[in-house]
Amino acid sequence: MGCDCLGLARGVWREVVGPAPFPIPPYSRDWGEMGPHEALAEGARAMMPEIAPSNAPPGALVLFRMRPRAIAKHVGILTGPDTFLHAYERLGVIEEPLTPTWRRRIAFAFLFPAR
Repeated sequence: MGCDCLGLARGVWREVVGPAPFPIPPYSRDWGEMGPHEALAEGARAMMPEIAPSNAPPGALVLFRMRPRAIAKHVGILTGPDTFLHAYERLGVIEEPLTPTWRRRIAFAFLFPAR
């Protein structure tokens, strides 16, 4: 049993911050194809301070655009200057290098609030 990328972020939130301040609805694989609404970024912005992706330190939540001009729909957490943690369906949670390909996909970055 594993989790998806949003489940990973929610689990880290619970460990670092505590209970979620509001319920987060489940989503399907195609939820982001419904239009230009940046649902993940808007939800994160309601709970977390936003920072420039270029200034994101280890521990920051980052949102990725998987295709140019698409909405951000993948979530990761920076673990070092050149590594990040994320989750894939069927692979589970993995840490991998933040390669130039991944780095250029970062659209938004947020800091977890202090308890």
